[in-house]
Amino acid sequence: MTPERSNCLETLARLILEVERPHPVRVAIDGPDAAGKTILADELEPLIERSGRPVIRASVDGFHRPRAARYARGPDSAEGYYRDSFDYAALRAALLDPLGPGGSLNFRRRAFDYRTDEPVAAPIERTAPDAILLLDGVFLLRPELIDAWDMRVFVAVPFSETQRRAAVRDSAYLGGEEEALRRYAGRYVPGQQLYFAEARPQEKADVVMHNDDPDRPRLLMGSPPADEGQAPIAGQIGAVEITIDR
Repeated sequence: MTPERSNCLETLARLILEVERPHPVRVAIDGPDAAGKTILADELEPLIERSGRPVIRASVDGFHRPRAARYARGPDSAEGYYRDSFDYAALRAALLDPLGPGGSLNFRRRAFDYRTDEPVAAPIERTAPDAILLLDGVFLLRPELIDAWDMRVFVAVPFSETQRRAAVRDSAYLGGEEEALRRYAGRYVPGQQLYFAEARPQEKADVVMHNDDPDRPRLLMGSPPADEGQAPIAGQIGAVEITIDR
């Protein structure tokens, strides 16, 4: 890992640890497909655990809707990708609401396995009030979920770069590099563009991580609208770029 990325991760972990809530801190790690969200969450986990606070790792991928519902508008539908992919009611009921204000602290990490296209009877787990949830996935800052986060991180990467990465990452799953590029151009990127237009996720993020060069990421602090009912994260200083020593 480069010193630039290490410094970036340390800074982001510190910002997360500075968020104070009387319940577990729910952190969204949002961004387009192949932006590096899962890698980022996995890298942050040990840094936060080092503080002594428990970490819950989960992904929106554990809350897919059944295949028939996801592709009801057609396999290449961008609108279907944005509107039909995930069961947000299940995500809230199983994970986000139990960890939020007045929640029971009893949660499930997932409810559905998209690989087998079947519901999952995940075990009920219990956590402490000072736990931190790191949940990665697409479309997390949409209206159905926006009030459920205590910190919002957006991983920003140009679509040209996410498509290049996806052609490598998803070629086996989607039937080859050419088919992966076709699917991204027809369904996934336009679905993200629809999300950007409707939800404006970068404007709602507390922190934007520019990850087009993973070795040299950059953090930019944001200022979400005050009427969303969430207190700003500790140390928020407006739209000021955090300088990373090089």
